[in-house]
Amino acid sequence: MTEILLRDEASRLAALAEYEIMDTASEKPFERIVQLVRTLLGVPMATVTFIDKDRQWFKARRGVEHSETERKVAVCDHTIRSIQPLVVPDLRADPRFRELPAVTDSPPIQSYLGIPLVTEEGFALGALCAMDHQPREFDPEQIALLREFAGLVIDWLEMRRIAQTDFLTGAMARRSFLKELNKEIARHVRHRRPVALAVFDVDHFKSVNDAYGHGVGDEVLKAVVSTCEKSLRSGDIVARLGGEEFALLLPESDASEAFAAAERFRTEIEAIRLPGLPDFRITASFGVATFIDDYGYPDQWIAAADGELYRAKHSGRNRTCMIGQAEDGG
Repeated sequence: MTEILLRDEASRLAALAEYEIMDTASEKPFERIVQLVRTLLGVPMATVTFIDKDRQWFKARRGVEHSETERKVAVCDHTIRSIQPLVVPDLRADPRFRELPAVTDSPPIQSYLGIPLVTEEGFALGALCAMDHQPREFDPEQIALLREFAGLVIDWLEMRRIAQTDFLTGAMARRSFLKELNKEIARHVRHRRPVALAVFDVDHFKSVNDAYGHGVGDEVLKAVVSTCEKSLRSGDIVARLGGEEFALLLPESDASEAFAAAERFRTEIEAIRLPGLPDFRITASFGVATFIDDYGYPDQWIAAADGELYRAKHSGRNRTCMIGQAEDGG
C-alpha cells in the first residue's frame, strides 16, 4: 500500500478533487473532531489537513494560525506516504523535520502525531494531526483514539460526496447543482458569457413504473443519465432535480446552441433500448432557458425552464420548447 500511495500521485490528486473539499467553508463535523482531539489527547494543536499539489490546507484547525502552507514544508506530506500513523516525539531531533519553519518558529511545533486519511480506494488525501509545542510521547491508546477520529473524517467526507451525487443515477444532486447554478450566474454577471439551462423529464414515467415495476423504472432513469453523460461537453453538467426530472447546465451556450443541444439529448434518449425490452421506448420532454439578469436566483432560472418543459408536455411530449422559440422540436 505504501508504494501505491507514493507512485500514483496523479490519481491521488484526482481522488482529492472528486471530494470537492479544498477551500470550502468551515463545517461543524470537522470542527468538532479537531476540538475533541485537542481535548482528549491534551494537545494545544489539532488539524484536519488535506494535501494538494503544492500546498497543505487545513479544513479545520485549533491552535494553528495559518489556513495553509507550502506542501514542501509540511510534516503531513510525509504522513500521506504510508497508511501507518506518523509518530514523531521530537521534530527537532529528526533530520527530516528539524529545519522546517514550523519547527524553528516560535512557538515551535515539537511533537507530532498524524493519521493518514485514506479512502477505500487506497488514496491518502491528507491527515488528522495532533501536535504539541513540547517534545512528548504518544501512547498506543492515544494513537488508537486518533485513528478512530480519522475514520470519522473519512466517513464524513463520504457522506458529503454522496450528498453531491444522486445515489441511483450518479447525476449531480439538486443541492450541489444549485451551487453550480450560482457559480454560473456569478460568472455571467462578471464576464457576460452566455449560459443556458435545460430541464427535462421522462414522459409517462408513472405508467412505466405501473406497467413494468420500479426496477425497470430505475433502469430507465439510469439509462437516461448514462446517455446524457456520453454527450456532455467539458463543463456541462447533468443533475437529477427529483423523481424523473433532470437538468442540464450548458455553459458557453447561446439560445440556438442550447436548443440544438437539448434536441440532441432528446433524440439520443429516444434511441435508448433496454436489454430484454427491445420494443420499449423512452422519450423525454425538454424546456430550455438561457440566463438573463432578470432571474437573479437559481430557482427563478429553473422555474423559467420548467415553464417551457410544461409547455412541451402539453404540446404532445417528446419535444423541446424554449423561451422565444416559435417552433417546437420533436
